[in-house]
Amino acid sequence: MAIQTKKAAAKELTFPRAEMHLPRWESVLEDAAQAPAILIVDDVDLNRRLLKAILKAANYRIFEAKRPSAALAILEREKIDLVVVDLVIPEMPGPEFARMLKNDRRTQLIPILMTTSVQGTENEVAGIESGADEFLLKPLQPSIVRSRVRAMLRNKALIDSLEEAETILFALAQSVEHRDKYTGMHCERLASYSIALGRALGLPRQDQLALYRGGYLHDIGKIGIPDSILFKRGLLTDEEWQTMRLHTIRGEEICRPMKTLAPVLPIIRSHHERWDGTGYPDRLAGEEIPLLARILQVADIYDALTTARPYKPAFTHQHAIEIMLEEARRGWRDPELVPLFAEICQMPYAEELSPIAGNVTMQQSLENMRRELSK
Repeated sequence: MAIQTKKAAAKELTFPRAEMHLPRWESVLEDAAQAPAILIVDDVDLNRRLLKAILKAANYRIFEAKRPSAALAILEREKIDLVVVDLVIPEMPGPEFARMLKNDRRTQLIPILMTTSVQGTENEVAGIESGADEFLLKPLQPSIVRSRVRAMLRNKALIDSLEEAETILFALAQSVEHRDKYTGMHCERLASYSIALGRALGLPRQDQLALYRGGYLHDIGKIGIPDSILFKRGLLTDEEWQTMRLHTIRGEEICRPMKTLAPVLPIIRSHHERWDGTGYPDRLAGEEIPLLARILQVADIYDALTTARPYKPAFTHQHAIEIMLEEARRGWRDPELVPLFAEICQMPYAEELSPIAGNVTMQQSLENMRRELSK
């Protein structure tokens, strides 16, 4: 494996932070406070009144805007589940407005229904190509409008439930960390260190995002490990070690149903493999071990060495690097990644990698990276 350090890219380093708020559960049309919210964007009062009349039979929360600027203000403060926009509106064409929403991480999953009284297939093509999910010609047929709206809201609810499931997994993973008072902010630090190394390697954004998620989810399988084993102060017995080693497989099983987490599964399963093939669970060796798993392993080892545990004090940065380089010489760790990590730690931004860096700084850096990777 040929590794070239890309310092210029690495110097731009910022770090992600997991979002801790949980999306609401959908209770379709049952709770007025949670009823689906529809935003109608049309500068013609009569058109907005007509749509409201068509939709009034259902328990929707309706918001209105005459211009895109007013619509964007509503989107900033309200959770909107569907946007209905006319093809021709002030300030910008409807397709341009739709394209703006689809290019913004915060609004890209909101379905868009575009309407128009202008005949011509080219208008429908322009609307769909801009990101609109449905296109209806005026005069609107009430039954068709209602059926399209319900279908689009049903799909949006499914998307929300998938996002919620992923968020719950992250919360579950952090609950594992919080069981141990000695590993505070362990996930955040692993995300930081891993992405620093991934950026130095010039990895694409999707791999960096997988490393971010892996930082939080790599030990999620420990949720099934008894506390008597997980927090045992003395040496583990052979039987206890067998149980402990199952956490990589269990973690993979927990996350496998989430298709969006597929790139993270090799990290979860293989971050305890060793370069010489003596690791677990599959005894992979060398480059058989997935690269992202090797990257996170380097970060995990560094954090373990520089963090105080019941059985050891926190080692200094220099001592930790010396231990890691020695383990690489023994054949336990990737012989190119470990020296590269040591080199990265010497760069001007290295204070952000420090285990003694302030929590606020770490959180802010993680938030910046999370936003960047989610674009």
